Amino acid sequence: MALDEAILEAVVQWQAPPTLRLYAWNPPCLSLGYAQSFSDVDIEALEALGWDIVRRPTGGRAILHTDELTYAVIAPHDHPIVSGSVIESYRRIAAALVKALHDLGLLARADREYGQIEANGAVCFEVPSNYEITVDGKKIIGSAQARRLQGVLQHGSFPLYGDLTRIVHVLRYDDPQQRARDAERLLEHATTAERVLGYPLAWETAAEAFARAFAETFDLDLREGFPSPIEMQRAEALVREKYANPSWIQHR
Repeated sequence: MALDEAILEAVVQWQAPPTLRLYAWNPPCLSLGYAQSFSDVDIEALEALGWDIVRRPTGGRAILHTDELTYAVIAPHDHPIVSGSVIESYRRIAAALVKALHDLGLLARADREYGQIEANGAVCFEVPSNYEITVDGKKIIGSAQARRLQGVLQHGSFPLYGDLTRIVHVLRYDDPQQRARDAERLLEHATTAERVLGYPLAWETAAEAFARAFAETFDLDLREGFPSPIEMQRAEALVREKYANPSWIQHR
């Protein structure tokens, strides 16, 4: 999260080009939405499993990042991909996401104008909102966006394989039966690439499809690279000042 924000700062200061960042998580990490209450988290269970926790700069509810590809689109606010309203930029980016999934053999679509179902309020039960990506009516890519510093950061997660219900074991429940019901509902409304394809999809294969789809959809000359020293130094400072700071993570 710190590196996403550091890249955003560099992009709007013309110290870096607009960026498509593709990454994974190790160890697994629970991320909370910007305004979500820390009281939703069962911190003892999280620590017992050895998983991390972070608060995102974007909104939404809790997500468990593991066995997935995470993407980030980072650009100045007037860049053609993200210019205009939030919905307009979601629609454009969704076109590239859908193309990537089609290339991977997933018959995805970008559904529009859905509501959201929540159970205990801590985790979104994956009924898609505007231009989120579904396969057979189940959400397969969830995205969120932040606009600040004259720039746009949109990131999202594409679960490749594994048990989606793991998240309920690190959220706080007063009623164990509600935990079980929420796990069942999650599987009704969300899916992974493996559940659709019947085999686990390698991260590298997914990343190649994402990069190719963005390049073709937007006629881009994408050049693979790594964060600059400026971006890394700023990310390290943001970890200290913000993302690893209990005042940021634990606000209610």
